[in-house]
Amino acid sequence: MQTHLAAQYQDTDEGRQAEAILRKCVHCGFCTATCPTYQLLGDELDGPRGRIYLIKQVLEGEQPTRKTQLHLDRCLTCRNCESTCPSGVQYGHLIDIGRKIVEEQVPRPASEKALRWALKEGLPSPLFSPAMKLGQAVRGLLPDSLKAKVPEARPAGAWPTGQHSRKVLMLGGCVQPAMAPNINAATARVLDACGIQTVIAPEAGCCGAVKFHLNDQAGGLAQMRRNIDAWWPWVEGAQVEAIVMNASGCGVTVKEYGHHLAGDPAYASRAQRISELTRDLSELLPDLVPLLKTRIKPEALQAAGLQAYHPPCTLQHGQQLKGGVEKHLSELGFQVSVAASEAHLCCGSAGTYSVLQPDISKTLRDRKLGHLNQGQPRTIISANIGCITHLQSGTAVPVRHWVEVLDQSVSA
Repeated sequence: MQTHLAAQYQDTDEGRQAEAILRKCVHCGFCTATCPTYQLLGDELDGPRGRIYLIKQVLEGEQPTRKTQLHLDRCLTCRNCESTCPSGVQYGHLIDIGRKIVEEQVPRPASEKALRWALKEGLPSPLFSPAMKLGQAVRGLLPDSLKAKVPEARPAGAWPTGQHSRKVLMLGGCVQPAMAPNINAATARVLDACGIQTVIAPEAGCCGAVKFHLNDQAGGLAQMRRNIDAWWPWVEGAQVEAIVMNASGCGVTVKEYGHHLAGDPAYASRAQRISELTRDLSELLPDLVPLLKTRIKPEALQAAGLQAYHPPCTLQHGQQLKGGVEKHLSELGFQVSVAASEAHLCCGSAGTYSVLQPDISKTLRDRKLGHLNQGQPRTIISANIGCITHLQSGTAVPVRHWVEVLDQSVSA
């Protein structure tokens, strides 16, 4: 695609990045076939090709409008289009650039500003955990719209105390410890059963995704730098073999620290090293399966029954990790199914999307649950706290992280 950048974007990092991405796009339209919002809304401007055209117009000097902003806001950033694109267009990076530029030029109504501010400041805040506990305490009294955002309280169980020579760092996360604390504890217990010690650096917090994707990119980058500083003593001293992510949304972000901080001379090399060391928890499974096979309780496998697996977009499209979870759980004896239709489509969670675009989000959730529940599973499993919470709000079937189900089946 030919581009003619406006003067204000020429010779800027954003302009050069955007132009390189735009020039890869041949407007073939393959991406529209796998775009959830295009499928639901049928508007070319609510598909990747249309959004690319809108961003191109802005970069070439056309004044963006609220309509431009709306179409960019409606993108889930699921990156399904990247999996489909035959030309390797890095749409996820382009939409970040486009949204930032449009945000700088198009004022939002006060109500939108307030909601987005509350999300980007509230979710990573230390106050989120006590607020969630309060919400869980009065959950039965909450209206359905709020109750859907407040999962039932579940205990985390004991953190393993074993000391091992093999160690991994793990990001505690911002919302996960409050909403589903058992995910981190279950991860530590499963790794402990395989002779691996899990370490959480208390100084590390939110991965930066929430602020970055709500157009507070400076705030998101600051959180990324803080995490790098917290992890670096462990990495520099080769005390850990990997940085493990059990929330795929955080994982895709940390794996892109090297990209996001490439222009920061103080952090570029360290950010790249952090990205290289980062592994989704499922990437450890090939080495863990032989160690776990002797620890799996047959009666637990029978009790687990059929597990319907939802692969998050951040795992299958963002990280390009497909098939691993279901393959390796099956090797351990679990019955795992994947929806026969539309397994590649987003469930509608998409970080803060379920709050900002509730109608589209709920439609995608119900569509996804329709496919997942066809086999009448005992449990729905996934790999990202956002997907888990969002799906649970629409079904009575328990929705869990796959590592929680694995943890329940491993003998002490």
